[in-house]
Amino acid sequence: MEIKHKIWLEQNGKVIFGQGRDELLKAIDECHSLHAAAKKLHMSYRAAWGRLKASESRLGIKLVEINSPGLGMHLTDTAKALVNKFDELESKTCAFLKRANKQW
Repeated sequence: MEIKHKIWLEQNGKVIFGQGRDELLKAIDECHSLHAAAKKLHMSYRAAWGRLKASESRLGIKLVEINSPGLGMHLTDTAKALVNKFDELESKTCAFLKRANKQW
């Protein structure tokens, strides 16, 4: 037997942030494009755009900014901090569960 987990943040029963959004923001940061990020994650542009806009709306902040035309997209400082905090939470949770699984 093994303990598993999935972490996501909700507000009023709606997802704000989780592993999928984390991966999307990291892909945007790497690719500097929502279209390229969606392609990398094997999802439609529409789905990626919808998730990004839903998170921005529910959080009340911008997660990405568009650079000058032709220079692509980048994460806001707030989005970078959110990704870092989420990754830290995920890492600590994994470490805790690894120890707990040894006891089972």
